[in-house]
Amino acid sequence: MDWSPIFFHLIRAATNPPRGQNRIPPVRDEEKDQRVRPGWPRLALGALSGVLAGFASLAVAELVAAAVRPQSSPVVAVGEASIDATPAAVKDWAISRFGTDDKLVLQLGILVVLAVLALVLGALAVRFQRVGAAGVVLLGAVGAAAAVSRPDSSSLTDALPSVVGAVAGALLLYKLVGRLAAVRRSSASTSDSATEEAGDGLPASEGWDRRGFVLATASAAAASAAVGAVGRSLNASRGRDAMASRQRVVLPSPGSPAQPVPKRAVLRVPGISSFVTPHSHFYRVDTALVVPKVDATAWRLRIHGKGVLRPGVYSFDDLLRRELIERDITLTCVSNEVGGPYAGNARWIGVRLADLLAECGVKPPSQGGAADQLVSRSVDGMTIGSPVEDVMDGRDAMLALGMNGEPLPFDHGFPVRMVVPGLYGFASACKWIEDIELTTFDSYDPYWVKRGWARRAPVKTASRIDTPKPFARPKAGTVMVAGVAWAQHRGVDKVEIRVDDGPWLEADLAAEDTRDTWRQWSLAWPATKGGHTLTVRATDRTGAVQTDKRTRTIPDGASGWHSVVVTVD
Repeated sequence: MDWSPIFFHLIRAATNPPRGQNRIPPVRDEEKDQRVRPGWPRLALGALSGVLAGFASLAVAELVAAAVRPQSSPVVAVGEASIDATPAAVKDWAISRFGTDDKLVLQLGILVVLAVLALVLGALAVRFQRVGAAGVVLLGAVGAAAAVSRPDSSSLTDALPSVVGAVAGALLLYKLVGRLAAVRRSSASTSDSATEEAGDGLPASEGWDRRGFVLATASAAAASAAVGAVGRSLNASRGRDAMASRQRVVLPSPGSPAQPVPKRAVLRVPGISSFVTPHSHFYRVDTALVVPKVDATAWRLRIHGKGVLRPGVYSFDDLLRRELIERDITLTCVSNEVGGPYAGNARWIGVRLADLLAECGVKPPSQGGAADQLVSRSVDGMTIGSPVEDVMDGRDAMLALGMNGEPLPFDHGFPVRMVVPGLYGFASACKWIEDIELTTFDSYDPYWVKRGWARRAPVKTASRIDTPKPFARPKAGTVMVAGVAWAQHRGVDKVEIRVDDGPWLEADLAAEDTRDTWRQWSLAWPATKGGHTLTVRATDRTGAVQTDKRTRTIPDGASGWHSVVVTVD
């Protein structure tokens, strides 16, 4: 169906003044052409032109990014630069407020800001055509600067998507608002009919190309949508080699398999966290707006730095040929609030990191080693600092290749990531790792330390009530209170529950799998009618009782007791 006539009549109606109200033509030089000051309808159409130009700019940028790399897209580049510039407190608030949707919220926010700027530039361009177009180019310059400033940017070509997209958007805006320009062409032969008003309230010799504008905007919108779709398709295809390489991975049987999980380690209580966290439910907290898709056949890991006597470079196949270990390990994010969801337990398979470092000649500080910090770098430029002593003290620190019996999912670091039991993720769990540098804490601050987080971050003893949920309304009688507790690399020895201000009641602990995993617990509570507050605390194997002192997640993890309020009917 041809929509042009409909758009034509709508725009004609929108730009006609009410009957009986004629616009007063501006004072003008009869010897020269002069543009007529536009009214609000034409400004609105200019704003629409700005939005279309912005859409076209992003679509073209997406297409060019497919030829460069997905991370060079202006929205991604500006988004990741914004994450880096965001204060730690704000970033922590965003994670607690939006959870794993924080990246989506950020990208939507960027698009909203761009849409508002496009509206303003479009309206401005109706009167100042070149100024509006220049504004689009300026926005492109911001995107280009953000792209080339990223830690993982290695070439000025990362600026191309923003630059080319901005030029395309500026040209389109210039052309579209040109269709809106009303011009009086004065001549000696102007007849009396020239003073007769045209349908838009302007003299007949003044006007603008309505049909041309409708056709131009419709064509621009359709072309932009097509270009954007092609760009997204090409960007998706760039990851096909990586996906194919993951599908070809066959994880060998580990030389040191995990012990079977004791049957009594898994409680059958409705609402409790599952002992093993599935991929789909395992938390993901990182700064990558675009998940890196790395081809395992091309991946390499470099080990170098202070105290490394024999620097090495390893391929994915090199790691697969080594003896692999398999372990159940619970990971916790430092952004996890008291009672929060950012903890998960999985079965990991990988290469023991201490063995790899020892082969390179690395010694821990306790044995005279020159380096006390291991800095791991991701393909997206993220840097994570870990204590060398911790990764070489005998714990099962590893370069993980698999998770829950499969090659790592892309979201969780395929092809290789670090896993160190007992340390928060920001100080150990580097995903998409490609470089390990040995250095000192005094000489280098990694990404999170520069933003106010602690250099050393052992996981704090914590516990959580999974059921009943906050504000639940259970029936009077026996109510099962249950949850999980963790103190990785120390182990949990006791969990206690308090009802209101009553005495602490010891919960039944499920059997321990290892000291590096969480433990489930439960308590049969004889609930009485009314409102009640349930509180939990844990005691680790060192005898330390979980503190009741509430602290923020910054700088080294939250602390305090988790409690829920319920009403018993």
